[in-house]
Amino acid sequence: MRVAVAGGTGVVGRHVVAALDAAGHDAVVLSRSRGVDVRATDAVATAIEGCAALVDVTSVQTTSGRVSREFFGGVTRSLLAAERLAHVPHHLALSIVGAVEAPSAYYAGKALQEQLVRESGTGWSILRATQFHEFAAQLVGDRAKRFHLVPAMRSQPVAAAEVGEALAAIAVGEPRGLDRDLAGPLVEDMPDLVRRYLAATGRGGRVVTVPLPGRWGRALRDGTLLAGPDARLGRQTFAEWLEAR
Repeated sequence: MRVAVAGGTGVVGRHVVAALDAAGHDAVVLSRSRGVDVRATDAVATAIEGCAALVDVTSVQTTSGRVSREFFGGVTRSLLAAERLAHVPHHLALSIVGAVEAPSAYYAGKALQEQLVRESGTGWSILRATQFHEFAAQLVGDRAKRFHLVPAMRSQPVAAAEVGEALAAIAVGEPRGLDRDLAGPLVEDMPDLVRRYLAATGRGGRVVTVPLPGRWGRALRDGTLLAGPDARLGRQTFAEWLEAR
């Protein structure tokens, strides 16, 4: 089966591609590094001809709700339009647990993405996952710092590879609508995860916990971003991810 992966070179996308390849499917990577701008509808339509599904795992690094909505709104509209032109019957989007309940900052764009997919009128699936283990590393960044400001946040980190495998399995089947959430096996404290990441990688700097204000800050702390009782739980813990790095 031929499956397109928008953002196929990213943190999750490369795992989706690997899982499709391992199962004997033909993965078509859509990214600028491969010569396809996911916002260029005609170029995407040409690239995805003959595909049975398109998996959207694109992302943008921002904490701005406006920037996030512009990015995910633009990309989603472009991909859906390209699918109509190329007659691709299945659109699969990766979303985040809690995005609809707390549509602020980065999550504002993910909530819009879900809305556009649901209203598209085509066959669709949405998989919501919790934050990846890699999120702790993203908060640290590449530069040396004396202080690392980390939001007060309860998290249930999941392995990006396991999310990629789940997406690949959904993509080669019939559209499912909103699928069961996928989360990591343990509920963790994000500042603690960052401290452990710093220790494991020999990085310096003091972690300062910052309780963010407003609805968004409350959502980070009150369990809104944790998976519910019906969620699927991944296998790899954050500690195991650190050991395997």
